[in-house]
Amino acid sequence: MTLRETLPGELRSADVGREVRLAGWVARRRDHGGLIFIDLRDRSGIVQLTVDPSHAPEAHALAEQVRSEYVLAVGGVVLARSPETVNPNLPTGEVEVRIATLEILNRATTPPFEIESAEQVDVDETLRLRYRYLDLRRAPMLANLELRNAAVQAARAYLNANRFIEVETPYLTRSSPEGARDFLVPSRLQPHRFYALPQSPQMFKQILMLAGMDRYYQFARCFRDEDLRADRQPEHTQIDIETAFLTVPEIRGLLEGLMSAIFEGVGETPPATPLPRLSYDEAMRRYGTDKPDLRYGLEIVELSDTFAASGFKVFRAAVDGGGVVRAVRAPGGGSLSRAQIDRLTELAREHGAKGMAYVYVEEGRALRGPIVKFLAEAEQTALVEKVGGGPGDLVVFAADDAPVAAEVLGALRLALIDLLTPAPSCRWALLWVEEFPLFEIDAESGGLTYGHNPFSLPTEATMPLLESDPLAVRGAQYDLVLNGVELGSGSLRNHDAAVQRAILRALGMSDARIDEAFGWFLEALQYGAPPHGGIGLGFDRIVMLLAGADSIRDVIAFPKTSSGGDPMTGAPGAVTAEQLRELRLRLG
Repeated sequence: MTLRETLPGELRSADVGREVRLAGWVARRRDHGGLIFIDLRDRSGIVQLTVDPSHAPEAHALAEQVRSEYVLAVGGVVLARSPETVNPNLPTGEVEVRIATLEILNRATTPPFEIESAEQVDVDETLRLRYRYLDLRRAPMLANLELRNAAVQAARAYLNANRFIEVETPYLTRSSPEGARDFLVPSRLQPHRFYALPQSPQMFKQILMLAGMDRYYQFARCFRDEDLRADRQPEHTQIDIETAFLTVPEIRGLLEGLMSAIFEGVGETPPATPLPRLSYDEAMRRYGTDKPDLRYGLEIVELSDTFAASGFKVFRAAVDGGGVVRAVRAPGGGSLSRAQIDRLTELAREHGAKGMAYVYVEEGRALRGPIVKFLAEAEQTALVEKVGGGPGDLVVFAADDAPVAAEVLGALRLALIDLLTPAPSCRWALLWVEEFPLFEIDAESGGLTYGHNPFSLPTEATMPLLESDPLAVRGAQYDLVLNGVELGSGSLRNHDAAVQRAILRALGMSDARIDEAFGWFLEALQYGAPPHGGIGLGFDRIVMLLAGADSIRDVIAFPKTSSGGDPMTGAPGAVTAEQLRELRLRLG
């Protein structure tokens, strides 16, 4: 006999009178002194079962044994609930199933945490991951995975309709410097040599452009051995996209259409297009970050001219030394406690400031605070006019080199948003940030390193500076940012082998090292490489934001913990001595 002909969550009032066979898990069991009620759950939802001893004595006897998470198969008739027992919180709340037959397919040990919960369970996440198969039964987790699936289908449909071809690239490749540490895989057939798991399919997708694929995509698995946080995992999924013969505006248009399709696919209204665009320099100046959240105000205001001749030595010295004076106004910030101000000051120091100057705006636009006595009346008036301050506002300052001031005020801005919780101007703020520095100074070595990746094409205007002033070179790059979270980075690529070699040389690589690591790729570029570019979108991050989750772990079926482990399987685990011998490896 068929175990299940109907899904529990699909039953409605139109099904009254139907004979049905259902199967699923017991969400709850209630014994009302003879009549037993069972909430039966599967991925489709929950429906109430009633077991009446006068109608089905054998089923009732079995129902008395039933406990939470038992697996049942039942048969019965759909009945309408009486008006006073209708449950408006359930899609199936107008009906119930009167059971005629009941079979216990499997029994269950008492779960280590409550499963039938509409909200996040108050339990340690490691315990949830240890019993992930139970955690995934909960409605919020099921909803996240269903939303993820809807986003996948919407993205594939859009890309297929726009003539993209889905191509898989290798998981076992060679190690190359791409930013994070590689996961290495020893080769048994070639002793003392190693594969690397790909941090991204970067060079492979460029090779596909050389091969004439024209428009490629892939839901690519990427592996990076790096420190973890809420939006980062050692293995993650990105929508990897590459195109040939398209300009940056044309690529942007395609990607904006993709994001709109994903939003619509999960039932959300997409942001209006074309999306707003900020240069990297403008984003840093106005928001102190290259991934600004535009749902809130609190823009950074330039005040260097105002305080260029100030009697306040801290501000004057910053401007005289070639630095800047900038500020952020926090509406309602006058309500913050002294302890909160002290924490903001500590945060400013953590990001490179020597302290945090601040003032309060009072009635009549008068200023109050520790530094007010050092400011001339004209400076106070100009300050209030430029920041647009009103009574009850707080203004915090940074006076330092421009990069330090940007970092400090960017951190303070986010902290103030968190403390004051201003109402967002919109639900979704999606934008482009463009033209990033191609190179930056490595904090550890002091040498030159790349910003996004070493394969980005310099902008036409800054290409001549590649050898003479590499820090001034900007890349033909574009990041997609949603609600302050970077979704992905893309660029036009170097399709000229000479330009690619020049960039690698600027990074301090010798020709011998270049040829050893990238020789095969540079050779490929000499066989008619077309102009091309693309992007890698962090799919887990997209789903996390659309689901309203706090961590990408909540939208990945089997994620790792913050320490990179899997409590369910025990990975990473030890291997046998025999396995090590086969690989000619010895543990130190």
